[in-house]
Amino acid sequence: MRTKQLEEENILYRKVQQLIQEGYVEKLRYGYYRWVNPDDFSEVGIIKCLFPDAVLCMNTALRYYEYSDRTPGNWHLAVSKDSGKSRFKIDYPFIKPYYIEPSILELGLTHGEMDGHDIRIYDKDRVICDCLRYRNKMDKEIFNKAIQNYINDPGKNIPKLLEYAEPLRVKKTAKELIGVWL
Repeated sequence: MRTKQLEEENILYRKVQQLIQEGYVEKLRYGYYRWVNPDDFSEVGIIKCLFPDAVLCMNTALRYYEYSDRTPGNWHLAVSKDSGKSRFKIDYPFIKPYYIEPSILELGLTHGEMDGHDIRIYDKDRVICDCLRYRNKMDKEIFNKAIQNYINDPGKNIPKLLEYAEPLRVKKTAKELIGVWL
């Protein structure tokens, strides 16, 4: 909930502060609040509330698809390059935004479930294309393990990967790196 929405429902500052003290509401960041769910210990709900337009990508998606065994320290989120940068300057949860052209933001978008929450996430083929795109900024071990796990995955779709590689400008790299293993 945003402060504006609370005010429209006649829940003013003092009442919000009282609800926070009583443990019914938690402040996510300046101007953002949510009802406390004692059964939900996941950060996924917070990410969904703060960034409903974001898509889980890179290391977060690699972990989701079990292409990496490392739990990322940050939530990796793909967002439109036109979105405001200040909204990502928060203390918690730790996030790493990737600013993407709006025309390719939803390329390969799918839905999944994480900790009981419906999530927006890129499919396996798009995640590998992103890894190829940002390979020089990734940890080499994570990159190599992700490529190997993708190659060994019976659910991979090489034609779809090459289809995504074209607009993401990694087609040549995809053919060189992925083609070697096939």
